[in-house]
Amino acid sequence: MSNPYLLGADLSYVNELEDCGGKFYKDLQPRDPFTLFSDEGSKIVRLRLWHSPDWTTYGTLADVKKSIRRAKGNEMAILLDFHYSDNWADPAHQIIPAAWSGITDTNVLGDSLYNYTYSVLEELYSENLSPEYVQVGNEINSEILMEKPTAENGPTNWERNAALLKRGLQAVKDFNEAKGLNIQRMLHVAQPDEAKEWFASAAKQNLSDFEWIGLSYYPNWSEFDLEQLSQTISFLKNTYQKEVMVVETGYPYTFRNFDGANNVLGEGSDLTGYPASKEGQMSFMIDLTSSVIKGGGRGVIYWEAAWISTPCKTQWGTGSHWENAAFFDAANGNEALPVFDFFSHNYQIIDN
Repeated sequence: MSNPYLLGADLSYVNELEDCGGKFYKDLQPRDPFTLFSDEGSKIVRLRLWHSPDWTTYGTLADVKKSIRRAKGNEMAILLDFHYSDNWADPAHQIIPAAWSGITDTNVLGDSLYNYTYSVLEELYSENLSPEYVQVGNEINSEILMEKPTAENGPTNWERNAALLKRGLQAVKDFNEAKGLNIQRMLHVAQPDEAKEWFASAAKQNLSDFEWIGLSYYPNWSEFDLEQLSQTISFLKNTYQKEVMVVETGYPYTFRNFDGANNVLGEGSDLTGYPASKEGQMSFMIDLTSSVIKGGGRGVIYWEAAWISTPCKTQWGTGSHWENAAFFDAANGNEALPVFDFFSHNYQIIDN
């Protein structure tokens, strides 16, 4: 019996990596990564979308379309991650796209966000590429659509922040009604440590018309262990009556660096009981998923599981900053690692 949970991977980098010559292997045979993930039990693919990046040709709508076709061709659902930025959006960087820079009127800016969200969904729909899930923002711990990094702007203006997020959510709702679809909407916050306070602030602004809470959980940046993560998921689910999913996580299978790009998960990013080894990575993912399920969560998505080392350049180096935490063994010709088993593990099915 197939488990009912949404287990998958963010595969946003794959097109770029393949264009740089990257190849993926299972049992020494080259494999299409989207097909491999599907065959191994992945049910969902997360894809990031930047507005108008001027530093890369990837992460654009054209690139996302290509990935959606590949994922849907392998019968995997899509979680479309609107960054609402021209570059990486995270808790400290929610930088407004250049196209909207200088718009100070919240209503006008909200209209821009609404129209952009709706038009993207319209274009995808016209090509039979509609996502099943949509993130309205990425790691939106701080105020969205800011001119400068958060540290330079002070505390969140929640009245403005909620008004803008509501416009993004409304765009998806209106699109659903117009097309007879049921695209699920998600708000995504980094780390369970901050989630209770964030969603409490959101509730005070009546920011409640969405279906999913998404969390990032990287243990080296969190004070919470797996049990506390589970408890937080249970609290969020029961308090706000939302489904909950971990949409970003990662764990190293080695601390070795295989290229000129420094590793994000370096020495000290492992946990007691889960060594930075092939087995440790697999055990962590299985136990993490079990903890999410115990708390009533419905899924786990691994961040950039296919970000292998290639001659591709990033903004910070040449290669991959994640090859030591990917699902492929950089020391063994990018052979698939045991961590793939987390997709097909026989988890206890809990009716929450």
